[in-house]
Amino acid sequence: MEGFSHEILFGILVIFVAAMTQGATSFGFSLIGVPLLGILFPLQVAVPVLMIFSLILNSLVLYHIRAHVQLKKIIILVIFGILGTPFGVYLLKVLAEDTLKLVVGIIIVIVAGVNISGYHFTVKNEKISFIPIGLASGLLNGSVSLGGPPIVLFLNNQKVEKQAFRGNLTLYFWVINLFSIPAYFFSGLITQEVIRSAVYLFPGLILGTLIGIRIGNQVEEQLFKKISMSLIMGMGILSILSGI
Repeated sequence: MEGFSHEILFGILVIFVAAMTQGATSFGFSLIGVPLLGILFPLQVAVPVLMIFSLILNSLVLYHIRAHVQLKKIIILVIFGILGTPFGVYLLKVLAEDTLKLVVGIIIVIVAGVNISGYHFTVKNEKISFIPIGLASGLLNGSVSLGGPPIVLFLNNQKVEKQAFRGNLTLYFWVINLFSIPAYFFSGLITQEVIRSAVYLFPGLILGTLIGIRIGNQVEEQLFKKISMSLIMGMGILSILSGI
């Protein structure tokens, strides 16, 4: 029982740090949560838990930054993200866990590396670019709860203003979560273990989210981004090592 208690406390800490990061930057929740919760739970449990939490978290954040949402600007992104999600859910059910962890780690390291390096590329037609980015995001979101990397990279590349970045990214994830959770349910991935784990870890979500929202409004953007990316890079390396 003592080991179980330590396990739950570690899980609460993981959710707290992940939620605080997401509350401040509007991304990073699953980037941090998936590799670390994957140590405690099978990914078929950890990913649905994170998806449920992500809907709650994004609802809270969206309420606070709703004035900065630009739905018309990202509607194509949202539509194709929804279309890609069911295929990702299927991959979560059929792929081996070590393979998923390896994929997760590689994605995280690439995202963190590109963000830290400041690499920039020219996009001629933003709306057309939203189609493959949305599909890739939906696929990754449904399979490993990591739909953020393609969109974060693209919005960073387009140098979207901080609050618009947070608003649009949060709205996107909120809508995708609404479609992902029923897909998990009908695929048999929302189990009693998932619900029980979510109840145990819930305090970390609420506390981390509220602190993160406050940090996001006060802390200098570039400094927090560098700290977050360094932490996320470490999580990616950990996931790769656990999947090898």
